[in-house]
Amino acid sequence: MSARVDVKELVDWILAEGCKGDDLGAILAGVSDRLAAMGIPLYFATLHMPTIDPTAAVLQFLWRPDQAPTTTELSLEEGQGAAFRRSPIHYVIERDLGGARWKLEDPETVKQFALFKDLHTLGVTEYVLRLVSFGQRRKALQGLAFTLATNRPGGFADAEIEVVDRLLPALSVVAYRIGLSRVATETLGAYLGPSTGARVMQGVIRRGDSQVISAALLLADLRGFTTLADRAPATEVVAWLNQHLECVGDSVTAQGGEILKFLGDGLLAIFPSEQIGAERACNAAVNAAIEACRQNAALNLRRKSTGGPALDLSTALHFGDVVYGNIGTARRLDFTIVGPAVNEVSRMEALGKALGRELLLSQSVADRCGHKVISVGAHELRGIAGHREMYTVASASTG
Repeated sequence: MSARVDVKELVDWILAEGCKGDDLGAILAGVSDRLAAMGIPLYFATLHMPTIDPTAAVLQFLWRPDQAPTTTELSLEEGQGAAFRRSPIHYVIERDLGGARWKLEDPETVKQFALFKDLHTLGVTEYVLRLVSFGQRRKALQGLAFTLATNRPGGFADAEIEVVDRLLPALSVVAYRIGLSRVATETLGAYLGPSTGARVMQGVIRRGDSQVISAALLLADLRGFTTLADRAPATEVVAWLNQHLECVGDSVTAQGGEILKFLGDGLLAIFPSEQIGAERACNAAVNAAIEACRQNAALNLRRKSTGGPALDLSTALHFGDVVYGNIGTARRLDFTIVGPAVNEVSRMEALGKALGRELLLSQSVADRCGHKVISVGAHELRGIAGHREMYTVASASTG
């Protein structure tokens, strides 16, 4: 079979796989295996794809012969920082070259980048880089970098690199489609939460699309934040706020909950009971609240040691039915929860502040959570008829 026919079949395979799957690492592995089978001596191959994940800058897919392909999330420093600015990829981007080949049997070439010294030690004789742009306006997803290396004396033959270059248009189209899907998923996950974002990706996007669910609700707020915001520089206030919200948010996600929305200096999170049951949902919510209070207290201690401000946490937990779905205008929607249970947990949080309690539980949570609780008395909740018995966890601080 001629190389020309092999390349056409490989292009067809890339496009077919790219239409039915979203695993770019598997596609890289398939391409690399087939190139190796055609006689091209690959030592490794990689794809680098930018991402908009808040904690990562680049996804790196790596293929090595006789090894399982790997996917690595490169941090913002690794993907955009000083190390990146000293990399071959940055070198090619800055010079708008589109690609380059480096023969690592030349000692002077090896000195050009720290990466080349490492590869030379491994016996690599040539390193090839190709960049594919997705368009000038694609700020979040500008393109991809495709690299390959060989340890064959003399490096790659020109005809072998020509074969690789003929695959790039198909590979870039597939990578772009997969990348756009991932960007949409990451964006929705970052702003709506992973579960809510997944619902939107499934097409739950029309006003009125909603369902009634049972869930444990966690509402957390910071005491004294408004006063602090009025007297401190805005940039410092935002930095402090993010640190406190991280204490709560990390605790929520660690227990399987989802942050539904940020409310200025607080947040609302849910622990749906559909899959795990009411008892486990309430237990998870209480565990999250306890850990959030613990982390917030530790943060305040660190702040005091440096003369910074301390902000106490006020947390309320309630369990009940809520309407979960799209609310808003026809063109501008919010995926949120509404209902009496939401109103009640909001009033509970305000009561907790007035009582100086960092953690309040409703009867519905106290009865289900599996923690030892103590009553703090029956109280009126603004706008809600009658009195409600309030509880706190026996080990919780009083404020």
